[in-house]
Amino acid sequence: MVDFQLADEYRELSDTVREFADEVVAPVSQQHDEEHSFPYEIVARMGELGLFGLPFPEEYGGMGGDYFALALALEQLGRVDQSVAITLEAGVSLGAMPVYRFGTEEQKQKWLPDLASGRALAGFGLTEPEAGSDAGGTKTNARLEETTHGREWVINGSKEFITNSGTDITKFVTVTAVTGTENRPDGTTRKEISTIIVPAGTSGFRAEKPYNKVGWNASDTHPLSFKDARVPEENLLGVRGRGYANFLSILDEGRIAIAALATGAAQGCVDLSVKYAKERSAFGSYIGKYQAIQFKIARMQARAHTARLAYYDAAARMLAGKPFKTEAAIAKMVAGEAAMDNARDATQVFGGYGFINEFTVARHYRDSKILEVGEGTTEVQLMLIARELGL
Repeated sequence: MVDFQLADEYRELSDTVREFADEVVAPVSQQHDEEHSFPYEIVARMGELGLFGLPFPEEYGGMGGDYFALALALEQLGRVDQSVAITLEAGVSLGAMPVYRFGTEEQKQKWLPDLASGRALAGFGLTEPEAGSDAGGTKTNARLEETTHGREWVINGSKEFITNSGTDITKFVTVTAVTGTENRPDGTTRKEISTIIVPAGTSGFRAEKPYNKVGWNASDTHPLSFKDARVPEENLLGVRGRGYANFLSILDEGRIAIAALATGAAQGCVDLSVKYAKERSAFGSYIGKYQAIQFKIARMQARAHTARLAYYDAAARMLAGKPFKTEAAIAKMVAGEAAMDNARDATQVFGGYGFINEFTVARHYRDSKILEVGEGTTEVQLMLIARELGL
């Protein structure tokens, strides 16, 4: 019989992060949101807790845990502050994980200890103005050039919507770039896409002005530009020409993490609504006594529960070494929609107060929409699911 109960070590981790989220993160969330300021002090505390190192081996400065442990931490953080949660998610699954999965031993030893400790962050440069899920639209390019210092990649192009790319502790970004052409069996050619590590401070590499976003205001997000940015040949990450395929596998894992974050957001809206419904009076009774409110909150809880089961299943398949691409897409879609739907309903439960930014449900309402867009839109998830069905 399937058992969805958490093992003791997972439950203890979840409880620890829940307490941290409630006592350390939540009290400063509103200020960071209003000021659009990056929560460096929270990142440092998360580093001390070992959250950035959860899925990495101890030999690289990690905690020796797994990806499900990361997902549980993200769910608890997502309840109270999605900006903090996405900073952790992107720092681990998009910043450090590509190095761990595809890097040389030298690259792992060089970059992972600082990333796993939270002393540094890294970005994941995939999306461009005309490319993201569509690899064929990638225009950023890199060519090898002989110099007096040895062979160097010379990178030109731009990236969009890159998380953790412009903080004071950003160590590098890994970017996809066209490095040549490949001949296909049918006689046609296609772009050869590789991934290259570009350290912060590299001449010609710049994190442009941060975006003025609808939500995730305390998360760091920039467009990036590359104008003859030069890095050593050994900064190639993984096998040349496998960059896009490798990043797609990273995105499959990342969808589980985003689903966990979204589940937390959905559950946070439930918890806030239950509390408010027990305190707010209207027409001589607490609003939680009225069936209209009860049913709305009950549906919210059903969404959060379903989202949690979906990401648990995808994570279990991943850790067991079984195919999980479709399950990850389902989890990401279901959880993203649950977060957005619950944020909308929570705002309705709160009435006028739900439209005031000092209330957390208002922040969830602004934050949650991106969960239906980032790391693959809902439409992309549907496409992946339909493709698995043979359509």
